[in-house]
Amino acid sequence: MQYYRDGYRPGDPDLQPAAPEAASRTADIPSDVDVLIVGTGPAGTVLAAQLSAFPDITTRIVERRDAPLALGHADGVACRTVEMFEAFGLADELMREAYWVNEVRFWGPSDDDRSKIVRTGWVQDTPDGLSEFPHVIVNQARMQHFLLQHAARSASRLEAEYGVSFVTLTVGSGDDHPVEVVLQRGDEQFTVRANYVVGCDGARSRVRSAIGRELAGDAANHAWGVMDVLATTDFPDWRTKNVVQSAGKGSLLMIPREGGNMVRCYVDLGEIPAGDSTIRATTAEQLTATANAILHPYAIDVKQVAWSSVYEVGQRLTDRFDDVEDDDGRTPRVFIAGDACHTHSAKAGQGMNVSMQDAFNLGWKLAAVLQGRSAPALLHTYSGERQTVAKDLIDFDRFWSDFIAQPSVDPEHPERGGVTAAQMQAEFARQGRYTAGLATRYEPSSLTGTDEHQALASGFEIGTRFHSSPAVRVADASRGELGHVHRADGRWRLYAFGDEGGRRLRSLAQWLTDAADAPTARFTSADADVDSVIDVRAVLRTDHHDVELGALPEILLPRTGPLGLQDWEKVWATGEDADIFAARGIAPEGAIVIVRPDQYVAHVLPLEAREELTAFFGGFLLEAAR
Repeated sequence: MQYYRDGYRPGDPDLQPAAPEAASRTADIPSDVDVLIVGTGPAGTVLAAQLSAFPDITTRIVERRDAPLALGHADGVACRTVEMFEAFGLADELMREAYWVNEVRFWGPSDDDRSKIVRTGWVQDTPDGLSEFPHVIVNQARMQHFLLQHAARSASRLEAEYGVSFVTLTVGSGDDHPVEVVLQRGDEQFTVRANYVVGCDGARSRVRSAIGRELAGDAANHAWGVMDVLATTDFPDWRTKNVVQSAGKGSLLMIPREGGNMVRCYVDLGEIPAGDSTIRATTAEQLTATANAILHPYAIDVKQVAWSSVYEVGQRLTDRFDDVEDDDGRTPRVFIAGDACHTHSAKAGQGMNVSMQDAFNLGWKLAAVLQGRSAPALLHTYSGERQTVAKDLIDFDRFWSDFIAQPSVDPEHPERGGVTAAQMQAEFARQGRYTAGLATRYEPSSLTGTDEHQALASGFEIGTRFHSSPAVRVADASRGELGHVHRADGRWRLYAFGDEGGRRLRSLAQWLTDAADAPTARFTSADADVDSVIDVRAVLRTDHHDVELGALPEILLPRTGPLGLQDWEKVWATGEDADIFAARGIAPEGAIVIVRPDQYVAHVLPLEAREELTAFFGGFLLEAAR
């Protein structure tokens, strides 16, 4: 972490000095804003945290509730989401509080007495090598707190405005704050004009309704009860994740929560008639009784219920995530994210995670357009990319929720169907990559290249998230994860992985330093730091002791910031237990790996690429004034 780039300052380094725009801000929501975020759910708080990195962008976030969320419903945090939290510098804090899901254990009817359950097996929750981070459990309210605190401590000093409801909006013409939004605080309505509005206001989204989008899909007539309990029990696996299948009494999914004692129980309430809402009156006491019937011969004695609810499994999706049609001939002004555009069950553990990734995809694009680094056409890619991801999630969730709800096969009546313990265990293991949040792959587009050079870096699959690996920072011999240099600051990353001897890499770095047609010069204004748009990092195929930093081209030791200080963290090398070249399949001739601001691999190119490199960045970046 570098926090003296702008000069020495005492105190907490996470509390950034307020930018002039923030210092002069009044308590009232201004009449004109660049981005208005509606809702402080998972998507809204990620978007606020990301846009808070840009004090020159006027961002406001409003929430109809009178106070921050105290008890969230979602809790599963996929590995991919922890990777994203690392980009905000929040992963350590998140993991310190969290429950780490290490194993999934399976229980089913005993062969000797099918009224009783026995342990039938276990699988590792997240297969080795998928991520440097674990799958964890943390209350949604805490997740949102971390992000809102990050925004409040940023140079923007961005804080949510509570007790403010969205009423409606209209989109006008022109480029100057064309979206007129009616908001309400108490009995008073007032109007705000915005360049862009993002509806993160949940499944009953008013923003979605205002732009004429609808959630479409079918509810599967199957009900589940959920409760967070503090209990005593003789069930031996209380502190591991469990899938319990009973003989005729339903299924139970148990997920330990943070704090060492609380456990979330998803209780199968079975099939229900279409439109029957009486199941929602099921009490926590009734859920406990059903859970105990499933767990026989074990039992739980519930001392306190922190939260409980009953819901019907259903999957719904909008056809677009913005306010334009394909033939509109204009760029989007209003977007929806998270539950506002896709809803599904909790069984796949992806709802909060995918919602956050929606916002992480959108935030840097809004910043690039508002700061003049990209044309507004870039914003079309949000709906195009994320609607496909949501559709894949809907399809997976439909399969997964049906699969988990199946009864255990009765050996005496196999014709009744169901799944065996072995089938349940095998399917959990097979779906590990998806439930870790790592199944997203963006198709070729202006932001994602084609794969003709993929063999140069086979472990960095184009379109997927950048899979971090250990390396050694040359300047201080620090062993760390290369992917952790990636901050949520809107910059593109260009990782140059060295060739044998390093000649090709040095030639590339010299070109990036000197050439007027290099992307580092062409797309960066003359008065900005050379790495403010494209952050170049080098990984040398040698021991760090054999690297002479002062002999490398200036792009790898740039002087940046108001004091013109050298950045000593651009150059990495290998170590005895940190051979990223072997871990990620880097070819002997080296490779360029381009990574998007949201941590997804955009392209792989040879180190000799010059025109191809500049042309790729020219597909979405505007040429800067020099």
